[in-house]
Amino acid sequence: MSGPIVTTLVFIAAVASALVAGIFYAFSSFVMGALGRIPPEQGINAMRSINVVVLNPTFLGLFLGTTLLCAGLAFWALFFLGGPEAWLVLGASVLYVVGCFGVTLMFNVPLNDRLARAAPIDVGEVWQIYLRDWTMWNTVRTVAPIVATVLFMLALLQR
Repeated sequence: MSGPIVTTLVFIAAVASALVAGIFYAFSSFVMGALGRIPPEQGINAMRSINVVVLNPTFLGLFLGTTLLCAGLAFWALFFLGGPEAWLVLGASVLYVVGCFGVTLMFNVPLNDRLARAAPIDVGEVWQIYLRDWTMWNTVRTVAPIVATVLFMLALLQR
């Protein structure tokens, strides 16, 4: 790795990836299960509320900031692939951007949009499909930043 600035950025990416993974882990491990235990109308209303409240500067700053940081680190790694740490940084960065940010855009956000538009008459069926599919994709976007965190830490240990 080249210099203390890149080392600091990789450390920040590792911590930020771990924070994002923790948020998503909570949803896959117990939040969605808890929402699935209450009547569908209540679960849908709770999830709709979560989907509105999550669009705040704190979460978006962490989630999007980590995406931008990882994109920048991937760009750096492409030009300085002289050692194993650069490959680890590249792998971690791509994994976060694709497996976390990409999955969110391609799967979780469209599911959230469908849930927001669901007609009251369809709530039972829509909710069961949503719970299954959203949680599955959320688990993918949980594993991606966990593995990215490990790869970033391994890159730091290469120093």
